[in-house]
Amino acid sequence: MTAEAEVKTASKRTLVGRVVSNKMQKTVTVLVERKVKHPIYGKYIVKSTRYHAHVEDRLNEGDTVEIQESRPISKTKAWKVTRVVESIA
Repeated sequence: MTAEAEVKTASKRTLVGRVVSNKMQKTVTVLVERKVKHPIYGKYIVKSTRYHAHVEDRLNEGDTVEIQESRPISKTKAWKVTRVVESIA
């Protein structure tokens, strides 16, 4: 290969969710909701998952944020807040 070898970078997952807890230092809990169709009945069900995300500045509960997958920062934290989509001030 040449000196300028191509480096493949995997695109990291991004999710949009709502901040439900900001009581920790530099960490927020983000609730991500998604709609899935029931395999038999066809009804759409709302499923939710909570993620701990790293953030440097303070966010309020209720803010809508975008989080991106990152390396593990602690035992439960492997996401970072990339931007604030909607702020409740």
